[in-house]
Amino acid sequence: MTHDHDLVLRPTAAQTQAALNPPPGRTGGDLVVESLAGLGATTVFGLPGQHALGVFDALRRSDLRYIGLRVENNAGFAADAYGRITGEAAPLLLSTGPGALTSLAALQEARAASAPVLAISSQVPAAGLGGGRHGYLHELPDQAASFRGVVKSVHTARTQSQIPSAIAEAWTSALTVPHGPVWVEIPQDVLLAETSIPVVSGGDTFPEELPPRPELTAVAADLLTRAERPAIIAGGGVVRADAAKKLRQLAERLQAPVVTTFGGKGAFPWTHPLSLQSWLEDRHTTDFLQDADVLLVIGSGLGELSSNYHTFTPRGRVIQIEADLGKLESNHPALGIHADARLALQALLETAGERTDPAAPERVREVLDRVRARIAAQGLTLEQDVLAAVRRALPPRAPSFWDMTILAYWAWSAFDAKAPGTMHSAQGSGGLGYAFPAALGAAAADPTHPVLAVSGDGGALYSIAELATARQYGLNVTWLIVDDGGYGILRAYMTDAFGSPTAAATDLPGPDFAALAESFGVPGVRSSPETLEQDLAKALMTPGPSVVVLPAVLRMFAPTHAT
Repeated sequence: MTHDHDLVLRPTAAQTQAALNPPPGRTGGDLVVESLAGLGATTVFGLPGQHALGVFDALRRSDLRYIGLRVENNAGFAADAYGRITGEAAPLLLSTGPGALTSLAALQEARAASAPVLAISSQVPAAGLGGGRHGYLHELPDQAASFRGVVKSVHTARTQSQIPSAIAEAWTSALTVPHGPVWVEIPQDVLLAETSIPVVSGGDTFPEELPPRPELTAVAADLLTRAERPAIIAGGGVVRADAAKKLRQLAERLQAPVVTTFGGKGAFPWTHPLSLQSWLEDRHTTDFLQDADVLLVIGSGLGELSSNYHTFTPRGRVIQIEADLGKLESNHPALGIHADARLALQALLETAGERTDPAAPERVREVLDRVRARIAAQGLTLEQDVLAAVRRALPPRAPSFWDMTILAYWAWSAFDAKAPGTMHSAQGSGGLGYAFPAALGAAAADPTHPVLAVSGDGGALYSIAELATARQYGLNVTWLIVDDGGYGILRAYMTDAFGSPTAAATDLPGPDFAALAESFGVPGVRSSPETLEQDLAKALMTPGPSVVVLPAVLRMFAPTHAT
């Protein structure tokens, strides 16, 4: 019996001649870019540095498109978004030591959000590896150790012959579910030395699938079919697996209400009769889910945000389908199924029976009515109007990227993403500065739609330098900056906890963001709640980057986890 993977592809005569006579002047850096191109990469992100110049020199001899950002962490966010939008591993080119370490926060977000990023960093010369203190510029005792707790896997190529295989191995790791960032490091002298190794002509890899165990899906299907009050929590794993249609089919077959997590926005139609939307930070939703006799949790680890800050205590049977083995039953006992969401949903569709429950849509309406009544009683008209204006201005298929800011916290619960994979935020690890550089990466991935970035003034200052990147590459991103003169959510948290904030820490006298954008050659406009929809729509319809500044102090709705 012959398996496809056992077949040996024999080189053609032309390939043999090319291998025997590689072009002169190539270096280890060429092996890097050739390996990436052979694996199917077309775009790379990054920032040059002294030790990495061998790779950046080789870029001139390749067909790869390079998008250079001004800060390594922002380059990581851009690669993260590129990976989320395309589903491909996004190469991120970095230099040794400070440059590499500056990307850590972005790689943490990519890991938390299962975004496939292939980070390739230079290293000190090979003689400096091994933990000795040789005094090389940017030297760390063990650079890879700084990344092991953040990325999925770490790979070091100590010789040129190791480069193609190390990159292919890392590529496979990044794209094996759960997707995530990986780390490759190559010494400076290995990148710079001339090479006689033939041109890398291919690099097919085979990320392993993760099907569910059939005996487990059989039990899950039986539990769901016989349930009296089933419900479903759909997380980001459903979106990443492109399984939204299968989720809808299963929910309708079971007549099971569905709530999407903040990372799973768009996994289920917002206005569907069975949609509980995304009101996870609401006690009415929490109580409803706790009352389910069978709760299917798919593509979520039921972490802090998805469990109403760990106040969610299910009383019924929990079935958890999760591709990340470390998240399986990490918060609640369950029938744990380690599987890709798409394959698991398909298995359930093949085995689960149909349920009839005419009252299910009415129960959903009652929960949503109670949620709306609770919010309406808090006098938060401005916040709801601003979010509604953003939704009306943004085309339905246009992606949006949200920083850690009050309007984003509203959007997690109250924003209709319209389609899976169109709303992204930094809620995976919660770092500031994500939205704008991520939106640039999304615009590079798909220029057919305008892209919206939403930041507060505090988060905007983390990535303001990338206005130069947006202008340089003409990326079609509109950046909405809600300027409340500080870290608004931290002011609110401190006021709630201590009676007043530490103004020196939370107040941020900042620039005129519209004028600052203009200084970069990017159109900037100062908006208002009354004109926001018009200003945003105009900016989104105009090709190229733009900035819309909304001076406004927004408030959060009252939490329910504290009571």
